Amino acid sequence: MSEPAGTGPRVAKPPGPESPGSPFFARRPPGRPGLALFLNAGDPPLAVLPELLAMLDDSEVDCLELAVPFPDSPTDGPVVRASAARALADGVTPRAVLDAVAAARPGLRGLRIALLADWSHTVRGTDPGDFAAAVRDAGCDGLLLHGVPPRLRRAHYDAVHRAGLPLVTTCYAASGPDVVAEAADHASAYLYLVAHYGRSGTAAAWDRERLGAVITTLRSTASVPVAVGFGVRTGGDIALLAELGADAVVVGSAGVARIEQARAAGRDPVEELRAFVSELRAPGPAPATDGHERGIRS
Repeated sequence: MSEPAGTGPRVAKPPGPESPGSPFFARRPPGRPGLALFLNAGDPPLAVLPELLAMLDDSEVDCLELAVPFPDSPTDGPVVRASAARALADGVTPRAVLDAVAAARPGLRGLRIALLADWSHTVRGTDPGDFAAAVRDAGCDGLLLHGVPPRLRRAHYDAVHRAGLPLVTTCYAASGPDVVAEAADHASAYLYLVAHYGRSGTAAAWDRERLGAVITTLRSTASVPVAVGFGVRTGGDIALLAELGADAVVVGSAGVARIEQARAAGRDPVEELRAFVSELRAPGPAPATDGHERGIRS
């Protein structure tokens, strides 16, 4: 995730778990955070995407962060990078991803799709408005754009707004006040709070008190759900983030690893992911704390 630049003072907004205008995480039951899963489009193969989306919808997963695969992501660890490499080796392109979403989208009831794309690999050289419109027209419910250069960020915000496409913004638990304020001001789908710096799938210590304070701040200033990722692997991790006030959680490397394991063993990756979702839903104790949280791996 790239760090956005600050644009000005924070503007207070009414507290609450969700804006009435946001469709994301609207069907989560009381007391349980919404669930978003991250996957690279094309891993498993795009031909499996309709079955995969239907399973996630039936399992009441709230959101799929579907990444257009790109190579050598500086913020991803080996699990997610290997997944992207498999998809790229199969010839997955941005157009193929959008076409696959467009074909599968009409059959979905509650699952939302947030497209994650890398600026340099996927968007650079195209008109931001044209790209946003193509994402919207394919049936994606939101857009998270990775690595937008600071000088082009305003144009990105404006283009997505003009297209009527909900926007996912990001910040870190360790971000400064201006960065946090910018993320809150521009999010119109949900706000992705990255729990710690580093690459996905790697261990890093994080401070529960600080993370809880940032969640509280964002929930009082953002008008959309706050989803926390980087480190969510188990039902216990989800229980901890529920205690800290997260509206939703994002599970990345742990789910991608299960798909990799299924493919290597010749098992059905859709059924493997269905079992993983059930495990995440199972009640479990929050991880023990000693003032600073253990290192959590995404």
